[in-house]
Amino acid sequence: MKVVIAVGGGGHFAPALAVIEQMPKDWEILLVGRKHTFEGDQALSFEYQTAKRLGLQFETITTGRLQRKLTRHTFTSLIKMPIGLAQAKKILAKYKPDVVLSFGGYISVPVALAAAIQHVPIVIHEQTLGAGLANKISSRFASKICLSWEESAKFFPKEKTVLTGNPLREEFFTKVIARSSEKQNDAAIPTEIASLLSVARNDEKLIYITGGSGGAHGINVLIEGCLEKLLEQYSVIHQTGDARQFGDFDRLEKKKMQLPEALKKRYDVRKFTKPEDVLQIVSAADLVISRSGINTVTELLYLGKPCLLIPLPYGQRNEQLTNAEFVKKIGLAEIVDQLAMTPDTLIKKINEMITSLDTYKNHKEEARKLIHVDAAERIIKEVSYAKEKRISA
Repeated sequence: MKVVIAVGGGGHFAPALAVIEQMPKDWEILLVGRKHTFEGDQALSFEYQTAKRLGLQFETITTGRLQRKLTRHTFTSLIKMPIGLAQAKKILAKYKPDVVLSFGGYISVPVALAAAIQHVPIVIHEQTLGAGLANKISSRFASKICLSWEESAKFFPKEKTVLTGNPLREEFFTKVIARSSEKQNDAAIPTEIASLLSVARNDEKLIYITGGSGGAHGINVLIEGCLEKLLEQYSVIHQTGDARQFGDFDRLEKKKMQLPEALKKRYDVRKFTKPEDVLQIVSAADLVISRSGINTVTELLYLGKPCLLIPLPYGQRNEQLTNAEFVKKIGLAEIVDQLAMTPDTLIKKINEMITSLDTYKNHKEEARKLIHVDAAERIIKEVSYAKEKRISA
């Protein structure tokens, strides 16, 4: 079995990785995605770096971003789209996959179109509570559309859809369940943050701040403005991303070096958090501050983690705000508007949540029930069915 997996960005890579790790060992897998996180920025993408580190085959293509509105980048994007299609056709012709599995994002569209041209079955997975533009386009060629949430069904042809859930990496279920009634297991803690988590236990409260694989400049700036006040009360693990345009990591790393020694020990600043480390860090954290991309939301729901969500202000159709409201309705989250927030009001909100942690934790079991623990297996079955149908056709 040969499968090409199209991933359009960091947010689409997390469920792809969860599915890959549960695929049969004799399946051949090729990832197709982007090499750089942002156009004009030489920072390597999270998915590219992770694939290389894990020894996964990875091919890159260059194509235009899908845009719902005319901007100064529209013409450039339109020019790049035929290039992306030509590259995708070349990759598929060389690799000859049995099935293309697409997780959405702009990179996935030329791959899906190339698969349709070459009569390769296409299975797509929609992570969001709505429908991404790329997946809406690709759904016209797909043989099956795997949905993460029932709320997405109305956006796709009913005869093509199946509810699979949004897959999490297998360790979320094995390790969390194994120590559900235990304190944090030292042996499971990544070595480079073990000392920080030890400090956090003494101080009682640990905050994990993340902007997703690409980072979140707006969140980073807010945290920078109140960093010392934050560290006077809490230990902090802060994932900044690596956008060279803003230089957030380098600036915050420099600021860390200028902190008093006691505060410096409480602050771990990093460009990325390895997928295999996310579980340990989020499990140990008392509060998570993050964007509200759907994969982050899925992880927080399963772990029942109190969270302060700061939706991307400029996201397509306020998708992240929809996700955040979904989690708040369950009782796990509070939402703040990045554009209206200041470092001082952020600190105030954090303190309010920390004093009410038990209230949020009371909704833990309700949140976990929303997650399909066998989501990856369900998607893999659909990929197998797609190949079988192709053979019998």
